[in-house]
Amino acid sequence: MTDPALEDPAEREVLQRMSGLDRFLPVWIGLAMVAGLLLGRLVPGLDTGLEAVRVGQTSLPIAIGLLAMMYPVLARVKYEEIGHITGDRRMLWLSLLLNWVIGPALMFTLAWVFLADEPELRTGLIVIGLARCIAMVLIWNDLACGDREAGALLVAVNSVFQILAYAILGTFYLAILPGWLGLDTQDVQFSTWDVTKAVLFFLGIPLIAGFATRRIGVARRGKTWYDDVFAPRIAPIALWGLLFTIVVLFALQGETITSEPLVVALVAVPLLIYFVVMWFSAILASHAIGLPYPRSATVAFTAAGNNFELAIAISISVWGITSGQALAGVIGPLIEVPALVALVYVSLWLRRRWTWAKQP
Repeated sequence: MTDPALEDPAEREVLQRMSGLDRFLPVWIGLAMVAGLLLGRLVPGLDTGLEAVRVGQTSLPIAIGLLAMMYPVLARVKYEEIGHITGDRRMLWLSLLLNWVIGPALMFTLAWVFLADEPELRTGLIVIGLARCIAMVLIWNDLACGDREAGALLVAVNSVFQILAYAILGTFYLAILPGWLGLDTQDVQFSTWDVTKAVLFFLGIPLIAGFATRRIGVARRGKTWYDDVFAPRIAPIALWGLLFTIVVLFALQGETITSEPLVVALVAVPLLIYFVVMWFSAILASHAIGLPYPRSATVAFTAAGNNFELAIAISISVWGITSGQALAGVIGPLIEVPALVALVYVSLWLRRRWTWAKQP
């Protein structure tokens, strides 16, 4: 039986354009997890060595990995074209609604429904819900034949929103809203300023660096060279940073993950529900307002994905590397990658069959 993707020119072009690192990302992430688990068990004193040098509360190797993940993505964004996104205000407003109103509220609800008696894991899940995806979403968007330009622009918008609003929303969902609802939050200790510092460091630095890199690169060598030569050259740094960070985190948290599978299940269930509900809500809402398939797919994957890199960085900076909050962040990619890969296949199935998907 012939693979439908090989018969579709657009899907065939996407596969040809992607590197082996991108195309087999789930495999590499799985291998990184296994490598981390083995290192944690076979190398005595690894945790002490990794924690020897810190940036604030964060191990220096992890900080380097987190920054490496986000810089190439933010250096690819065409900041000079952000104003063009208003050409389709339906997409912009729908994306903002899904990412900054519905998404955090849904994750807050799921965290309290499934983890009411697990305050650290509950807090970690809420932290994940507030971190909107700005890295791997571009890979899912490419695989699903989404709109690349719209994806890059929404990533830029979400990056700016996270810097401006993350700490405020974190305080609201972790302290203010639970108080209004009469929920007990005495076991949730955090500092709004600590959250702000983590966001400014782990997102602000790569955002400024990415913006400056593009401005300087385009000014000196031109847009064609920057987009076709330089940006593809630095793109693998993000995935290598992701894989390195996963190895380190699983080396440190691997014993807990393998010895307490119930913890993984407790976090996995609300995450799976979140991914499915957000993706289908976004794709159906996009269809309802008349967006063509490429932009519908972009909105759906932007809404369903989360910035686990930032969530992990904040959890480590505020609560420590061995905290339950950090553990929830580490489990996140373990669940997100297979879930969103499956949704890529669902998206391509819809693309081939739905009439609205054929719109230009």
